[in-house]
Amino acid sequence: MAKGTMRYWAAAKAAAGTHEEPYDAATLEDAVAAARDARGDEFARVVGRSSFLIDGDPVGTRPHASVALPEGGVVEVLPPFAGG
Repeated sequence: MAKGTMRYWAAAKAAAGTHEEPYDAATLEDAVAAARDARGDEFARVVGRSSFLIDGDPVGTRPHASVALPEGGVVEVLPPFAGG
């Protein structure tokens, strides 16, 4: 298990009710599941559509269960953004 920080942006921040929180998980899937279990359906919906960066590197389409989290790492949760 690794300990680090999850940072939420935009709609993910609103749904989480916080800008950041610690994680204690081996994989991205474990960290997201723990955060989702602590919150309601809106958070699950937003995070389900979000992209993730780990220490600035995009996770992309890799299965979250295969993405190991580093000790002291930062997971950025980025919901879809509108813009123009």
